[in-house]
Amino acid sequence: MNRTRMLVFAFFALALSGLVAYYAYRMLSSRLSPPTEETVAIVVAAEKLNLGNRLTDTQLRVANWPKANLPEGHFAEPKDIVGRGVIVPMSPNEPVLESKLASKEAGAGLASAIPEGMRAVPVRVNDVTGVAGFVVPGTHVDVIIIGTPGPGSQPTAKIFLENVQVLAAGQIVDRDANGKPLNSQTITLLVTPQDAQKLALSGDARIQLVLRNPIDLAIENPRGVQTPSLYGTSSAAAMPEAPRPRAKPMVVKYAPKPKPEVAAPVNVEPVIRSVTVETIRGDKRETSTFQMKPK
Repeated sequence: MNRTRMLVFAFFALALSGLVAYYAYRMLSSRLSPPTEETVAIVVAAEKLNLGNRLTDTQLRVANWPKANLPEGHFAEPKDIVGRGVIVPMSPNEPVLESKLASKEAGAGLASAIPEGMRAVPVRVNDVTGVAGFVVPGTHVDVIIIGTPGPGSQPTAKIFLENVQVLAAGQIVDRDANGKPLNSQTITLLVTPQDAQKLALSGDARIQLVLRNPIDLAIENPRGVQTPSLYGTSSAAAMPEAPRPRAKPMVVKYAPKPKPEVAAPVNVEPVIRSVTVETIRGDKRETSTFQMKPK
């Protein structure tokens, strides 16, 4: 009887421990496992999209995106944006947004990327003036003009356009006098109509681009630099000095120096020295004084 009772208690204890271990496992797994987040299908880029591209079905795909962090201006179906132009370059798996596409009526190409009120002006540069290939779409540059302002003036370099956005960069092929092909790079700058006129006037001079930090918005407008200033001399002509008035000659009269006065001789009496001699003879003591004659 006692043995049967012990077996029953052991069975209930084993069943209770198993039940506790199961509930503990459920609680721990629910806390350790990440919560399931609701997602929504949006359109992303299937490959790299460059400025001016016209979107096709093969360049787009649908991906799941967290519903709590949906980007503003997203699209749910690729067919809604097929045929529109790209005005902001996009990387693969990047969401395609309304702000990165041209309007439906604008079409595609470079013209669709020009904002309202701005102009796109191409500037031909080489590897040196084009900052050795570091000028790419989206960067900001300063434009330096190098030339001679007028007849008789020194060669001058001056920054006349600052913080200009590069809209596009490409290469064109030219030929020299011998017919050999030459690679030349053309940079398209996004400028205002006023700055477009300045670039049009700079065709006879040499243009050089200076790459700058896009977050640096300061307008310095520095003074132009001329060639003589590079060698430590002033670029401006030196003003002639005014003639100095001639000083009148000074007339100095010569006066003989007075002769020094000679003092009259003074008679000086000779000093007479005396000598005292003491003589002791037995118990007698005698003292004698003698006077010495001067020499």
